[in-house]
Parts: sequence; C-alpha cells; structure tokens
Amino acid sequence: MSALLNRMRRIGAGRIVGFMLLVSLLALRIWDPGPVEVLRLKSLDLYQLLHPREERQDLVAIVDIDERSLRALGQWPWPRTIMAEMIGKIAGQGGTVIGFDVLFPEPDRSSPEVFAETLQGLDDVTRQSLQRLPSNDAIFADAIRTSQVVLGQSGYRVSGAVPIAQPPIQTGIATLGPDPRRFLVDFPHLLRNLPLLDESARGHGLFSVDADRDGVVRRVPVVAVANGTIVSTLSLEMLRVSVGSDAIFVKTDTSGVRNIGVGNFEIPTDGKGRVWVHYSAPKLNQYISAIDLLQGRVPEERLKGKMVLIGSSAAGLLDLKVTPVHPALPGVELHAQILEGALMGSTLSRPSYTAFVELMFVTLLSVLLIAQAPKMNAGTLLALGAASAAVTAGFTWYCFTVLDVLIDYTFPLISGFLVYAILVVTNYLTVSADRFRIRSAFSQYLSPDLVEQLAQSPEKLTLGGEQRELTVLFSDVRGFTAIAELYKDDPQGLTALMNRLFTPLTHDIMDHRGTIDKYMGDAIMAFWSAPLPDPVHEVNACTAAFAMLDSLKVLNEQRQREASDDRPVTPLRIGIGLNTGLCVVGNFGSDLHFNYSVLGDTVNLASRLEGLTKEYGVAIIVGEKTAHAVRAQFAVLEIDHLQVKGKRDPERIFTVLGKSDMARKSDFLELEKRNNTMLEAYRRREWSHALEMILLCRELGNTFGLDTYHDLYIQRIRQQLDTAASSN
Repeated sequence: MSALLNRMRRIGAGRIVGFMLLVSLLALRIWDPGPVEVLRLKSLDLYQLLHPREERQDLVAIVDIDERSLRALGQWPWPRTIMAEMIGKIAGQGGTVIGFDVLFPEPDRSSPEVFAETLQGLDDVTRQSLQRLPSNDAIFADAIRTSQVVLGQSGYRVSGAVPIAQPPIQTGIATLGPDPRRFLVDFPHLLRNLPLLDESARGHGLFSVDADRDGVVRRVPVVAVANGTIVSTLSLEMLRVSVGSDAIFVKTDTSGVRNIGVGNFEIPTDGKGRVWVHYSAPKLNQYISAIDLLQGRVPEERLKGKMVLIGSSAAGLLDLKVTPVHPALPGVELHAQILEGALMGSTLSRPSYTAFVELMFVTLLSVLLIAQAPKMNAGTLLALGAASAAVTAGFTWYCFTVLDVLIDYTFPLISGFLVYAILVVTNYLTVSADRFRIRSAFSQYLSPDLVEQLAQSPEKLTLGGEQRELTVLFSDVRGFTAIAELYKDDPQGLTALMNRLFTPLTHDIMDHRGTIDKYMGDAIMAFWSAPLPDPVHEVNACTAAFAMLDSLKVLNEQRQREASDDRPVTPLRIGIGLNTGLCVVGNFGSDLHFNYSVLGDTVNLASRLEGLTKEYGVAIIVGEKTAHAVRAQFAVLEIDHLQVKGKRDPERIFTVLGKSDMARKSDFLELEKRNNTMLEAYRRREWSHALEMILLCRELGNTFGLDTYHDLYIQRIRQQLDTAASSN
C-alpha cells in the first residue's frame, strides 16, 4: 500500500484526477447525449455563418408563390390552368427542369365539370357544355407531359393517417453494398399527387425534411424509405432528370450509407443518407414572383438554362424552415441550396470516421496537458493549452473550408479546458495563499490596483524603477498651524480631524485611478498612470482635484452643523498642485523597508505649485503639460511664468477654475481673453496697458474668486510704474 501511495504521490494528484476526467469525457462523447450533440451542431453552424458557400446565379431559379402573387390571383390553391401556364412560361424561356415544392393530391375544385355538378340553376345545355370541356387537371397534366417536370410528394408519420392506395412510383435504384433500407430515414406514409399528374411527370421527389433536435434544418435526406419503398428526394430527382439518367446509385457499408449519386454527380452523405447542406447566404435575386412570370415581366436570362423550382415564401402557407444562416428560410430555397451544392461539387460531409478523429483530439490534447503540466509554470501551461486549442480549431477550419468535411472542435476544446482547469487548481490554491499574504501586508497603504498587481506578480517586490510620464498631485491644508493650535490640549481630536479629512480625499483620488504615494503631516502626495497605465491621467487627476474640493466643502458644512459654543470651527482649506512629466516610478528604499513612489523634477515642481496656491489665492495650480492636456475638459487660465531651478526657460503655470460647463460660459471666455492680453502686456513691460487690462479682469474676477491673484498683479504693476516714474 505504501508503495502504491508513493507512486501516486510521484505521479501527482493533478495527473490522477486529470486521467479520471479524461476517461469520463471519452465515455460522455461515446454516449453522445442531447446537450453534447446540440453543442456540436451549433459549433458547425458557426462555421456556416463564417464561411457560407460561394453564391452562383446561373444554376437554379425559384418561381415564388409569394404574398404579392396571392393578392393578385387569390388564395391558394390556384386553378391548375394557372400552374399549366407557369410551366409553359418557364419552358418557353429556356428553363431546363421544373420541380414542384407543392403537392396536388386532390382534383381541382375549379374544373368545369366540378362547376357543372355543383352550380345550382344551370340549364342542361350549359351543364353538358361544361362537362364536355377538358378538366383543369387534364390541362395541367398535358403541360407536365410536354416539359421536364418533377412533382413533389410528402412523407409523414402521423399516427392513424390513411396512406394513399397506390404504391410510390419508384425511380431505379442501384445499390453498392448492404441493403440501405435499414439505414435510411423512414416515413411510414406517403402523400402523392393525383395519379393523372404523377403519370405525366418525368420524376417524383420527396420534399419532406426533418429538423435536428434543436429545430434547425442542417441535414436533408437525399433518398429515404416511404411506405416501404426507397424514394429519392426532389433535388436528387431534378438532378437525375437533368442528366437523363434512369437510376440513382447508393453506396453503403456496414456503418450505413456513404454516398449517393446520379450520372457523374456523387453526393457524400451521413450514415442515414442525409446530405449536410452547405448553405450560401440567402439570395433574394434568385426569386421570381409568380405574378411577374405570368404577366410576362421576367427577362429571358432569368430562367434560360436553369433548373427552376416552384414553391412559396408566403408565411401563410407554412413552408418556412430554420437554418444555420437564416431563421425563416422558405422550404423551396432549401431544395435550391442542395441542387446548387451538388452542381458545384460543394456539399458538406461528416463521414463515420469523424467521431474517431474527435476522440483522438480529446485524448491527445488532454494527455499532452497532463504530461507537461507539472513541468511548467502557469503562463507556459496556458500558452501550451492555447496553442493546442489553436491547432485544433485551425485543423477543423481547414477541413471545413478546403475539404468540406465537418469535424467538431467544441468537445475537444471544452475537454482540454476542463483537464487544464483540474491541473492548475492545485497550483492555484498554493499561489492564492501567497497572494492573500501579500494583499494583507500591503492593502492598508497601497492603492488597490497596485496591491492586485503585486499579488499577481510578487517578483515586482524588488528595488528599482522605470521612467514613465505621470501626473503628480500635492495637496496641503492651509493654515494648519493655527488649526493645530486649537487642538493643543486635544491631540486625539486633531488626529480624528485629519483622518476625517484624509478619508474622503483618499477615496476621491483612488476613485479616479490615482495612487496614494504618502501622507506627510497635513499633506497628501499622489500620482496617476502608475502602476497601471492611464491614457487620460491628466484629466483623471484634475477630476480628482475637483472632487477633493467638493468633499472638503461637504466636510466643512458637517463640522459647522456639529459645532458647539466652547470650540470655534475653522473651515478647512486646501491647496492642490498638479504637474505632468517624466518621472522614475518604482520601489525605493532599502532591503528592509521600501515604498512604491516617484522621483524627479516633475515631482518637485508639483510640490512647488501646491505651495504657490496660497500666494495666488487659487485652489489649484497646474503645470503647462497638464494644462494643455485638460484644456478641452476644464476652464484653464494662465497665471504666470515660473523660473524652475536647473531650467533655462521659465515654466508657464495655470489655474483650473472649473469644468467644461464653465469653460463654455461667455464670462469665462471674456476673462480668459482679457487675462491673456494682460499677461502679454506685462511681459512686454507695457505697464499702463497691463494695469488697464488687470482692472478690467478684476471686474469679472469676483465671479471666479480671483481677487488675490488680481491684487497681486496690480501691486506688481504699480511697483513697476513707481520705479519707472522715480527713475525719470
């Protein structure tokens, strides 16, 4: 027993469970229950949709008893004289073989002799004259006799139905192999046309079809057993008549029917003598309205040299089929599709060996995964599984598009996936434990995105960094020293206040894809586009900044409502600096303690911009790159040039006053225009013009809270004017 346990331990639990699952899957495929079959059929439908058969316009036409024809000529059935006229029109315009996807089992009730017998009040002379006229059925039979016409017949399985007395008219059948009757689709009863019509036709074809268990018609019998006799179907009979053959041949083996042919045409079938229809896209230009044909509005080239099917697309005649390419395809087009496929040599097949091929794919793919899984990491194993799946799908696609052979790809792929899932579950449990430890250790002070990235890739917990363009934010509480003085006897209260402030601000940053770098007393540092790239990091950073200001407003209102008489409430105010540029981002510190952070001039400038918010009296100041990136989404106003240490050219700095709705207001647009003019004059040292413009700006600036900014420039300009006056 211990030797067996040691051997099982060496093999591995994953491999043992994988082999057990493989055996179960093979047994399931051999059993082939309904859900497995339906899944297979749906997968083959996908190939039909992706790669329909090539369209041909020169082989088959359909004369359609459509809604327009029914409105013009009355409800169905029409008088047989109209059908005879249709045959004459088709033959006269060069149609080669005519096939009827309609049935004529009863005498025409509109024949003259029927009127003579049923119409009241006729005199004897008129009655006898009507009785001497040829019947509509006789006229129809004459038209059938003079053309190459194949009449349809219907097989059915209705219990208790009375079959027609006459046996089916059988086409000559040549069998190569065992008797095919036991394999073929069997219809116990057969509904035929009137004997007069049947005797006049060149062929008689079954137009009954059976849908698969999901209601979709994919396979249509080419030959079937009806009322105990082997009969061919409508499309095969039309093909036989067109080549002038007297018989069809059926090749069989011990597993069933292999193929069926007539003349030089050979059609591969499944074991039950059914052809897998290779559908083309539905073709409206293949249809000719019956009323257009009868009224002579059909050009000769529409029918010349073509096989012609007569059927109906009218919904009321209930001959609509669900197919892989169309949810309601007229039954007559189904026969046209089969005819075209046979004439083009483009019929699908699913030989008996395909099931063996599919089982082999399941076995090989699963054994490969089971054998290699313990030797590979998860990524390599996934790549192997994906490559195996691609080979399987590619092979089946090649068989479909090049060889016209249907091989299921879903069961091998699903089986391989299930085996793969079993193999990785043990490794997953181990890795998930490691990830849980990482999440527990870092979730309190790193962003959720970063924590998840570290959990997925623990190897990133090393010192080092990478250069990336980021947007950096600094935020600081204004007048914090005075606020702290109010809490000098209550340090816990000050701590609670700062936590109460930092909590919503932190959520505002993280909710807009920011990463908290650190808290520094009353300040927050954060950045965007790391560890995960963010293509609109400047916009997200500015949006977060305004969300922070909104949260601060809500907090101040709450504190005001909570205020008591013994402690005054000082409103909290913050300044925010934002700057965009290249930074080095990564894990910095020592081998004992490190932090995911950013370094670089961009960070230094962001910190300096935050400090300038108090001097300029604005809540937000941003660098030039940030301003240009968000100008379309925010109301951005240039406020100064800033000389940055180590750079020759000064940095233009901006304030952000509001979102896009403010940027479109006429007041802001006028303020922006005046402000830009003021700055240009200021930089050209045109002090009088600059003073004039800043005073005009101030008239609008009250609306935007820019008094401190305007006072700063007024003071600067007047100092320059005073200096210029004293020097003169």
